[in-house]
Amino acid sequence: MRELIQKFDLAADDAFKQLRTKPLADKVAYLASEAADYSMLWHAIGITSALVAPRLFPKSVRLAITLGVESALVNGVMKQLANRERPELLQDRLHEVRRPKTSSFPSGHASSAAVMAVLMSDAVPKLKPVWMLLAGVVGVSRIHNRMHYGTDVAAGAVIGSMIGLLSKRIWKI
Repeated sequence: MRELIQKFDLAADDAFKQLRTKPLADKVAYLASEAADYSMLWHAIGITSALVAPRLFPKSVRLAITLGVESALVNGVMKQLANRERPELLQDRLHEVRRPKTSSFPSGHASSAAVMAVLMSDAVPKLKPVWMLLAGVVGVSRIHNRMHYGTDVAAGAVIGSMIGLLSKRIWKI
């Protein structure tokens, strides 16, 4: 199993090697990672949705509370249990990205992005492709910036999706 994980992680990292030399790709990855720090982008989306369409206020509250639960579970419990070292940073990085001190596994950025994508797709279904794209860009930005391995991001996305779906099931609005 460990060998499969290493193969997946190496393949994911290799997929980004050429992109890491492209200034636009670096800038997008940097901005996506930074915007999603502490789930700030997701909270901004929830607040903006409630302000633009007050009928979405209950779903925005659900998003905020679910993001808090997700953060406590992923960043407070799961990362402590996994205790995986992060990938080695590249020496020739164009942009400085905040380097968390927590474990690499699972990706909190990917899990919170998945929570947002699931819950905002329920709140504003017409924009589901936008929510999925945003979540995907943030997730892969973590691999691009070498903050996470591919398996960290994949696991974070699955965990976040499960938390989002569970939230929808428990908190029907």
